[in-house]
Amino acid sequence: MPAPVTLPRLSWGAPGAERRALLVHGLGSNGPLMWRYGVALADAGWCADAVDLRGHGTAPRALDYTLAAYAADLSETRPGPDAPWDLVVGHSLGGAAATVAASADPAWTRRLILIDPAIALTERDREIVRASQEESFADPSVRAVRDGHPHWHEQDVELKSLSAQQASRWAVEQTSAQNAEWDVTDAATALAVPTHVIASDPEVYSIFRGKPAESVVAANPRITMSVVEGAGHSPHRDKPEATIARFLEALEG
Repeated sequence: MPAPVTLPRLSWGAPGAERRALLVHGLGSNGPLMWRYGVALADAGWCADAVDLRGHGTAPRALDYTLAAYAADLSETRPGPDAPWDLVVGHSLGGAAATVAASADPAWTRRLILIDPAIALTERDREIVRASQEESFADPSVRAVRDGHPHWHEQDVELKSLSAQQASRWAVEQTSAQNAEWDVTDAATALAVPTHVIASDPEVYSIFRGKPAESVVAANPRITMSVVEGAGHSPHRDKPEATIARFLEALEG
């Protein structure tokens, strides 16, 4: 297993809350961009910790950017000594890494909610991701983000700009280069904890819904799925109210 790095955290909710959640962002993003889930969980009485993944935000830089390395970092991230998370929420890359970590150690978390997770990428998906990241790094200004996503909340605009400035471009590029075969469907099929996928709308763009990876839902009875209509790959930024409604429904299920 790759050597882990210690991931920085920020939190929402009372530190002594009985229920603890871990929030894991996607490629090129940072922990603060998971704020919608943090606020929703805090309002529901949870304490939620968001991490910056290696090479992102203020996290340590490294040489290894394989999915196994991202998962190794998450595996070492716990709410307390030998304590499991009550919930792990992972978006995109974070969803893939959380899937690998939970599959390898069923005691790491009691449940998963995966937001349009990057379980397996087609060649078209990989090209779309590369183009999106190149665009983000080419002009990470607040104005550019706002022009590209005029419907986003201003905090998402500010934080997406910050995340592009904080992330290592080399790390993001290596995440694609070092994962020549991006496919963790075996890990998803083996998940032994209750898992809910909140997928984006394929009519807009989804990295999960309508793709070969969606077959894991049928293959594993522990996995359920809902779809946020009209939302692209980051539903919590495109359709936040509908996404949080699906999220809270999944928590209650």
